[in-house]
Amino acid sequence: MSESANASVVPFAVGAEPDSDAPARNPAERLHLAEAVRMAEAIVFASAEPVSDKQLAQRLPDGIDIPAAMAELQQIYARRGVNLVRVGEAWAFRTAGDLGFLMSRDSVQQKKLSRAALEVLAIIAYHQPVTRAKIEDIRGVETSKGTLDLLMETEWIRMRGRRRTPGRPVTYGTTEQFLDHFALEEIRDLPGMEELKGAGLLSARMPSNFSVPLPPSDPDLLGEDEDPLTDIDLEELGLLTPRVTDD
Repeated sequence: MSESANASVVPFAVGAEPDSDAPARNPAERLHLAEAVRMAEAIVFASAEPVSDKQLAQRLPDGIDIPAAMAELQQIYARRGVNLVRVGEAWAFRTAGDLGFLMSRDSVQQKKLSRAALEVLAIIAYHQPVTRAKIEDIRGVETSKGTLDLLMETEWIRMRGRRRTPGRPVTYGTTEQFLDHFALEEIRDLPGMEELKGAGLLSARMPSNFSVPLPPSDPDLLGEDEDPLTDIDLEELGLLTPRVTDD
């Protein structure tokens, strides 16, 4: 369970708040689903990381309607101090948004990102997959390797592939940890132009041709001009220990 949720919370009994809009089921089906909801609750509650539908399917009884079970569990927690939220393609319990202030005393104070790091993070989030050269082209200044390393240490960005262009530059994208930290269900939940202006993050005097790109619907899908990272690439980038071969 995430540090943003109170670790002392005890899972609530399923069925306390039935969904009146749920389709009618016979008693046996209802009992079967209720037990699956309880099991899913236990799995997500005990996990330190968000739990995917695939992981739930592997641990719940065969034939369980995962979306239906999670929708019911989500409704049960909708008005409570802890909510069940979607994080990318996974599920996690998080402190209700309006009660976040209660956790502030227990939160770990982290060093604020520099303006350069925030700019690079925003560019990656909106333009992914994006290369370092593209980031520098958008910012108009050189981007240090240290800035990218810092963002990867936070686990908010990752190396995701290589462009099919000379030099085969690395492409960068965001992670599920990025979505989780910024309370986004998917990358397209990032604020648009009007929201950014309303929050004072964009000047009202922006050029008329300025636009905020719409992030990809599936940030994990490789582009037509992008190759996945291989073990050789990972070794070259220092992300994998070189294999020892017998001479």
